[in-house]
Parts: sequence; structure tokens; C-alpha cells
Amino acid sequence: MLGFIKKDLLMIKSNIKIFVILLIIYVFMTFQGQMDLSFLLPFMSVMIMISTFSYDTFNKWDAYAVTLPNGRKNSVMGKYIATIILIEITTIIITILSFTISYAKTKIIDFENIIGTILGSLFATILLQSFMYPAMYKFGPEKARIGIFVVVFGVAIIGGTVAKYVDLSPMIKMLDSIGTYWMIVFPVTMILMLYISYKASERIYFKKEI
Repeated sequence: MLGFIKKDLLMIKSNIKIFVILLIIYVFMTFQGQMDLSFLLPFMSVMIMISTFSYDTFNKWDAYAVTLPNGRKNSVMGKYIATIILIEITTIIITILSFTISYAKTKIIDFENIIGTILGSLFATILLQSFMYPAMYKFGPEKARIGIFVVVFGVAIIGGTVAKYVDLSPMIKMLDSIGTYWMIVFPVTMILMLYISYKASERIYFKKEI
């Protein structure tokens, strides 16, 4: 298992320079009030991990992995654990930087607002990962990217149409009613999404002919 995790983490080393450059740009833009840093790193961590699927395909990794003891199971689990590790690391980085930038700009640290924004960004990241990983295992990295782009674009159009013509006030009131418990609801929901996504990916990979 540790070997599978280490393999994915080592493969992202080639993307570290891009990661650092984007981080510097976003820190500058956040300090100028043009961007929110919390929306960069978690999404970048998932996108970088998704590139490992392309590396696996190019190097025919799956054909080797399935020959190892519990190779299919460990391959999927390793991918998810490596992604979670990367997300945790980047989240710690953006939390520290967000607090630092907030204090440097206003001499005040708005803990509730910063934590809420970061948690919302994490939720969106986990949601994205939960959909993308099973699609990657099912269709491969190239087809999955195209399919997910179409789905996201379609959801955006549908969401905009619904928001324009449908009364969403009942849903908004329902969300307000759980506002007090969002610190519990969000993490539990994220764990549930990850679990469902992992089981779906595992099932797809076990049935996949390699």
C-alpha cells in the first residue's frame, strides 16, 4: 500500500514548479484583493493528482499493478489516500497564508470567514474528485476529461436556468436552518462522498479488463 501511495506522490514532483508559480501569483492577487487564495490550492491538488492517471496510462502501470498481491484494491486506495494527503498539505498551506495575509492587510484575523471559505473550497474539491475519479477509471483520462467538462458546463447552464425561473427560497431557508451545524454537516458529507466515490472506483477497476 505504501508503495502505491509513494508512487503517486513522487509522480507529481514534475508539477511542483507550476504549483509554486501559481501559488506566488495567487498570493499576490489575494493580497491585492483581486482573488481568494482558498480557491487555488485544493483544486490544484486534485488536478495534479489527475495527471497521475495520464502517467499511469502512458507507462502502462495498470498492467503491472494487477499482477501484484491485492494490486487492484491497493492501486485505487493508494490513489485516494495520496490525493487526500496532498489536499491536507495544501489546505494547511492556504490556511496559514490566508491568516497571514488577513493580518497583514487589516491587523485582524477573521477566523470564521476564512475557515468557512476554506471549508467551502474543500467541499467543492472533494465533490469534483468524487465525480472525476470513477470517470477516470471507467473511461480513461482523456475521455473522462472531455466528459466531465461537458457535464460541468451542462450543470452550470441548468443551474443558471433553474435559478432564473424557479423559486429557490424554500431551499435557501432549508440551508439557513442547518447553518448552525455546517461545521458538522460539511465534513460528514465530504467523508460520505469520498467513500461512495472510492467504492465506485474500486468496483469499476475490479471489473476492468487490462
